[in-house]
Amino acid sequence: MAFLSAQSPPGMIELQSWVLDTPAQLRVLRAGLHEAITGQPLPAGAQLDEIPEKMVLVATELATNALRHGLPPTIVRLGRTKSIFVLDVADHSPDVIPQYTDDRPPGAGGLGLQLAKKFALEIGWYIEDDTKHVWAEFPVAD
Repeated sequence: MAFLSAQSPPGMIELQSWVLDTPAQLRVLRAGLHEAITGQPLPAGAQLDEIPEKMVLVATELATNALRHGLPPTIVRLGRTKSIFVLDVADHSPDVIPQYTDDRPPGAGGLGLQLAKKFALEIGWYIEDDTKHVWAEFPVAD
């Protein structure tokens, strides 16, 4: 079983954040994140061939993991540097270390980190005070 590297993401300017207490709030996260990235509402039936939709999917999966395995609230932040977007998903269970493995059988969990690794430029995690952060970087479209 491989572990994600324990490192903080690059410095970023925070664009927006969402505080989630229940899985029912994931719908608000998806719509708000897509609009924050593109300036447009999330289209129904959006395809996963574009960076915004991939970011929304990864944010939803990481937030679901945080809600399921961490202590609320889950805080999702969208940040940006000159050339990348950074998703940072935080929960209050620093003792539960995120574990990545690409050899889990279907249905055994771990899809969120697998999708993040597949779609993101880089992923990682770090602990700050009593908060665990899992992050993913995505390119800014030209």
